[in-house]
This record gives sequence, structure tokens and C-alpha cells, in this order.
Amino acid sequence: MDAQPVQCCKWFLLYGDPAAIEITTIKQVLYLGMHNDVSFLISDEMPLYEEQSTYNPDMPLRMMQYTGNLYEKYVRENKLNKYGSTLLQLPVPKLVTFYIGRKEIPDEVVLRLSDSFPEGSDPDIEAKVRVLNINPGRNRKLMEACQSLREYSWLMDRIRINRDTMELEDAVDQAISDVPEDYIMKPFLIAHQAEVKGMLLTEYDEVEQMELFKEDGRKEGRAEGRKEMSEEKDLSGIRNLMETLKLTAKQAMDALKIPDDKQAKYTSMI
Repeated sequence: MDAQPVQCCKWFLLYGDPAAIEITTIKQVLYLGMHNDVSFLISDEMPLYEEQSTYNPDMPLRMMQYTGNLYEKYVRENKLNKYGSTLLQLPVPKLVTFYIGRKEIPDEVVLRLSDSFPEGSDPDIEAKVRVLNINPGRNRKLMEACQSLREYSWLMDRIRINRDTMELEDAVDQAISDVPEDYIMKPFLIAHQAEVKGMLLTEYDEVEQMELFKEDGRKEGRAEGRKEMSEEKDLSGIRNLMETLKLTAKQAMDALKIPDDKQAKYTSMI
């Protein structure tokens, strides 16, 4: 891996003046909704970071939407005229997702919006998102350069391990209690334990809720599949009777005892 990922932990060191940093995060907290975790302006760059516990190949689309909202805010707050004859100078977006989920992925994955378009198409727009795997043991160069990120990875992994044998709230409490004394985040976690715990519970509850939605979808899909197979069987029987016995569709359905509420639908499908 090149040195570029390490920038996420060096920007604050390179720009020592806090006034040089402008937080631009979209202030929108919607459960299971769309919001970016953090973004800010440093010099001529606008990094957008998001942390995810589930792998999402549609991050380019989401990040493009975030970026559009932030540019709109940037233009408005700086009183820029996007309809004028002068070319506007805009901060350069850097789109990064930190991934700490169970699904195995490489240390770095580059997702592109164009992957969502039909193969062979020539889109006039593109968005690229770098997904960095921050699970323990991954992306060693990045983790060695950023102690805070390394400690965060440890905490999230410990909660995940605890969750295998504990209720979610107990898993979070135990993980916070087990944070090593020499971790720089330890004093913060102790001082803001209730707030941190609430955030972690919300995040993990969201992930588990999404998994429930997916399972519901799979069940609905299986049920729909069985329904379609049953209908195909009925239609095949109707067609066979119509062909072999020269019956009308109505006569064939009556012979097969097809319910009246299905006969109109089947008639349109024959």
C-alpha cells in the first residue's frame, strides 16, 4: 500500500492551526438513514470519511450524494455564483470508507460508481471510494501511523467478540471496561461512557436490524418463489387440458378446481 491512506492521520499534524480545519459534516441523524460520519475542509481538500460494520458496494453512489450536498453548502456559505461566467475553484473530494465488519475483504478495495452501470457503457460521471479494512491485523502501515484508529479497531472487534456470548449492552460495557490503561482513548471513554455506549448500541443495533431486514427479504423471496412455482404448475395443467381435451380456459380451470379469484388472473396469462 502506498502512503496515501496514512494522510487521514497526518492532516491534523500537517495543519497545526485548528482554524485551518472547517468541519463540514452533514448534520443529519436518521436511524437507518443516510448520513456521512465525518467530513472537513483542509486547505484545498475535502475528505469524507465513513465507518461501516457491513460491506456496502454502493458507497460511490452514497458518497456522491454526500459530496453534492456538501458542495451546495460550500457554494451557499461562500456566496459563490455557480451560474456565472467565472470558473469556480472547489475543494478536492477524497472519499474513504473505514470497514470493520465480519465479511472478509482485502486491505483496500476501490469501488467505482461506473461499476453500477451496464457493462460496456460510457458514463459521463464517475465517483471513486477507497474502502480500507481496519479490522485487527489488516492495513498494518495505516494502523501503525494512527494510534486512535488502531484503538478504535480494537474496541469494535472486542465488542464483536463479546457479542457472541453476551447481550449487546453487556458486550459494550465489557469492552469499554477491558480497554487497556495505556490507550489514549481510555480517559475519554471513561469520562463520556454513557454517550459512547449510546452511540455504540445504536450502531450495532442498526447493523443487526439491517440483517433482520435482509433475512425478511430472503424469506419473502422464498415465499414468492414458491407462489410462482405453484402458479406455473396450475397454468401448465390448464394448458394441457385445453390442448388434449379441447376445453376452453374456463372449462379447464373448473375441471382443475382453480378458485374463482385466480381464474381471471390465469385467463390473462394463458
